[in-house]
Order: sequence, then structure tokens, then C-alpha cells
Amino acid sequence: MSLPEPLRRRLGSFSRTVFTDSHRTGPQSPGDRADNEIVSSLPLQMSLYFNVYFFPFWWLSTVVMLHLKYPILSDYYKFILVTVMILASLIEVIRLYLGYMGNLQEKVPELAGFWLLSLLLQLPIILFLLFNEGLNIQPLERAVHIIFAVFLTFQVIAAFVTLKRMVNKLATRFRLNEFDQLEEHPVPDFYSLGRAVSMAGRGPS
Repeated sequence: MSLPEPLRRRLGSFSRTVFTDSHRTGPQSPGDRADNEIVSSLPLQMSLYFNVYFFPFWWLSTVVMLHLKYPILSDYYKFILVTVMILASLIEVIRLYLGYMGNLQEKVPELAGFWLLSLLLQLPIILFLLFNEGLNIQPLERAVHIIFAVFLTFQVIAAFVTLKRMVNKLATRFRLNEFDQLEEHPVPDFYSLGRAVSMAGRGPS
């Protein structure tokens, strides 16, 4: 299972725009070729691995606390908490899947989707659950939310660094392919091209 192709193209374009290092001009020597270089992040993968096991504990703790304090919450916060829990659960499943696919298989669109979901959706949701005192936050909730926020913060930073490396590797590979094609099919230099045009203009004598 993979992302729809239009979404992959959009995420790929976004990644090239945001994560390409404009100061990098490509490999300086043939020895710099990095086709076999592994750019997946081990720290990011370890974080995702522990996150997978932590998420069920976070979900169970949050649901139990929600059940216990539900009668004392206002109708407004009851609706918000239930909605947030549903959204956070769905986002987390998709986010972890994209993180595994993007990091292990070095797929830029999937990892970019993981980074965006973490930064723009999941992290704000967890911070809302952590700091909104109107939710009558219990000690267990605060503890698991803090751990979750630490996971997300680390993953956002690690994914950003990994994406920059992946995008720069792809850019370098693209430049090398262009260079190889140029070596196989060299373009005539200016003087030889001008001489050919001049001879063609004279015609047979």
C-alpha cells in the first residue's frame, strides 16, 4: 500500500522546495558518488519503534481517564475530547505507517507526509491535551502526554534532518545522471559547430 500518485507528486515537489540544500553544488569528485549510501536514520527508526509500543499505552490511559472524568466535564469539552481522541488515533496510525515506509525504504513523499502530520497535526493536538487546563488534566494524562510530546518533537527534528539528506542525495544522483548522459552524447563545441555551419553555407564547390 502506498500513497496516491498525485499526493506523492505534491509531497515530492514540496520536499524538493523545502529540504534541498541550495548551497550544495553536487559531488566534488567521482569518489563522492553516493548511489549506495544509506540515508535512513537509525535514531528516527528507533523512535518510531518505541512509539509503536507506547501508543497503545497512551491510548488506553487517555481513554480510561476520559471515562473517569467524563461526568464532570462540560458538554463543550466532552465533544472536543472525544473528537480529538478519534482524530489523534487515526492520525497516529497513518503517521507511523508513513514514517516506517519513508525512513526504511528511503521514500521522500512518505517521509514528508510523516513530517507534516507530526508537525502540523499530531504535535498541536498533544500540546492542546497537555496544556488546556479546562480539560481537567489528571496526573497520569499529563505524564503520558509529556512522553508523547517528547517523541513527536524528536521525530520532527530527526525527520527534517533525514529528509534533507534524502533530497540532497536524489539531487546529486540526478546531476550525476545528467553528467553521464552528457559524457555518452557530448554536445559539439562552439567552434566545431560554427565551422560545420560555415561549410554548409558555402555549399559544394
